[in-house]
Amino acid sequence: MSKNQVNTKTIEYSSLKDINKAAQAILAFGKNTPIWLFEGQMGAGKTTLIKAICECMLVNSHVQSPTYSIVNEYATTRGENIYHFDFYRIKSEEEAMDIGIEDYFYSGGFCFIEWPSKVENLLPSKHLKVNIEVDENGKRVITLLKV
Repeated sequence: MSKNQVNTKTIEYSSLKDINKAAQAILAFGKNTPIWLFEGQMGAGKTTLIKAICECMLVNSHVQSPTYSIVNEYATTRGENIYHFDFYRIKSEEEAMDIGIEDYFYSGGFCFIEWPSKVENLLPSKHLKVNIEVDENGKRVITLLKV
């Protein structure tokens, strides 16, 4: 098996009833990489997938998009912290620096980042890319890439 095969994986799901199974597969693949970059068009299901992943991680609080707060912090039943970012509305990387994103990124906790292209110069070099595409039938095709 080539190194590239080890660092990539494709997961598909056709309905929300299958999303937890997809979330578990993503967790198994990315469990040793704490920074996850979620890419996909508006409405592709980034936040919905993050909710399912957090459920699998036993988050004990309400998971929602941090569209206006930029970051939400969740705790698991095991006492682990998860940070969920949505950079869609930020205007500059300086704005992200002002909230202390480097502290989050290097905390050791999982960081799930929506719209990472808005802060690409600030991202750790080691991360998991989670690209979500929606086909003409509404099926989600998730491509994972460890960088």
